[in-house]
Amino acid sequence: MRLLIADDHKLLRDTLSTFLELEEDIQIFTAGNISEAAQLIAASEGFDLVLLDYDMPGMNDLEGLKSILEMPNAPPVALISGMAPRAIVERAFHIGARGFVHKTMTATSLLNAIRFMVLGERYVPVDFVTEPAPAIDAQFALSAQLQDRPRLTTRESEVLQALCDGKTNKEIARLLNLSEPTIKLHVKTLCRRLGVSNRTQAVMAALSQGLN
Repeated sequence: MRLLIADDHKLLRDTLSTFLELEEDIQIFTAGNISEAAQLIAASEGFDLVLLDYDMPGMNDLEGLKSILEMPNAPPVALISGMAPRAIVERAFHIGARGFVHKTMTATSLLNAIRFMVLGERYVPVDFVTEPAPAIDAQFALSAQLQDRPRLTTRESEVLQALCDGKTNKEIARLLNLSEPTIKLHVKTLCRRLGVSNRTQAVMAALSQGLN
């Protein structure tokens, strides 16, 4: 796996690189700004994922993300930030971002999220909703939201939380001391209850309905 970390904070780049390079299948490249990232992408044989700092010089809001995604043979790109609000995250997904990872995530959760996105899935952590969505009548919106929430069993809630944390079926099975086929069945049931077709949509539904 070829991973490009584009962030202007050298300490963060070095820390992430040191941790991720412990994985035998991950090769790390780094850039300190948008220009360096674009040059590496243009000159390389391709990246499986680019982690792009939202606050990095040259980003200009989300213009930097757009410029990377518009490059020939553009790699999948995920935003990484410690402060991006919900509106920015939603715009990034609309533009074409593969995911959003928060700088406060644990190293293990970040690694899981990276592998999840490299497999082609879109990812957001549980805490990506950093500000409330605007509403004309907040009381009515809350009431409607509570009425629409599906009733989940304790086990289903545990599986859903693990999905939101970016864990694989194997990791969830180990965490809950269940077999992997059982976890797959729980995920299938969750998707049906939430009215979605895959695990990524289940995570998004959990976030929007406050089920996490």
